[in-house]
Amino acid sequence: MLIPITRQKFEQLIPLIATSPQYSYYWGKVSDFLKRLLISVVAVVVVLVVGGLLGQGFEALRLLFSIIAGLYWFWSPVYWASRRNIEVRRYKYSGFWRGEVLDVFVTEELIGTEETVNNRGELVIVENRERRLNLEVGDETGFATLMQAPLRRTHKGIAPGQIAEMLVMSNQPDLARIAKTSDIYIPRLDVWVSDYPYLQRNIFSQVSRTLNKADEEDYPTQRVVKSKRRRR
Repeated sequence: MLIPITRQKFEQLIPLIATSPQYSYYWGKVSDFLKRLLISVVAVVVVLVVGGLLGQGFEALRLLFSIIAGLYWFWSPVYWASRRNIEVRRYKYSGFWRGEVLDVFVTEELIGTEETVNNRGELVIVENRERRLNLEVGDETGFATLMQAPLRRTHKGIAPGQIAEMLVMSNQPDLARIAKTSDIYIPRLDVWVSDYPYLQRNIFSQVSRTLNKADEEDYPTQRVVKSKRRRR
C-alpha cells in the first residue's frame, strides 16, 4: 500500500540539518578524518598567506576565515549531510509505502582501490571490497526496487515474505512514478536497511504505528494510492 503524507510530516522525517547518525556517516573512518584534517591545515596556511598579502586592514576577515578553515574537519560532515538532505527535500510529494521483501542476497562489491609497494619495490594495486546486502522489496501493484547496503549482523534474520516499509518520493501528486526511496524498515525484526540514514527513524516508527492503527480501524478518510510503475 501507498499512503500520501503531508509536506510537514515529510520535512520532519527528513530534516534540513544533519542528524547525529548522518553526521557519523560523513565522519567516516580514521583515514577520512585525516584527509579533512589535512585540508584544514592547508586551508589555514593559505588564509594566513593571503591575509598577509592583503595587509592589516583585513585582520578581522583573516581571523574569521582562519577559524572556519581550521575547523573544516569538524563542520564538513554537517555540511555534506545537510546538502544531501536538501537534495531529497526538493521532491514535492512523498508517501508511506508498505510492501514485502521479495529477495535478499549478499554480494561482494568493489568500493575502491589503493596503490602500494610490495617487498620487491613493485607498484601493486589493492582492491578494497565489502560484503553488501542486496534487498529487493515490492508490492502487489508490481512496483519493486532494489537497495544495496553494507552487510550488518542485524540483517541476518531478513527473509522473503516479511513486511517492509519505507518513505517514497515523487514529483507527481498521485505518486504514480517513484523517483526516490529512503531507508527500508523491517517491523518484524525492528531492523533498518540503508546505506545513508535519511530518516528520523523514531518519527517514521510513530507514523507506521499510527497508520497501522488507522488501517485496523478502517478510517473512511484514509486515502490509499497504488504505485503504477517500477522504479529504475
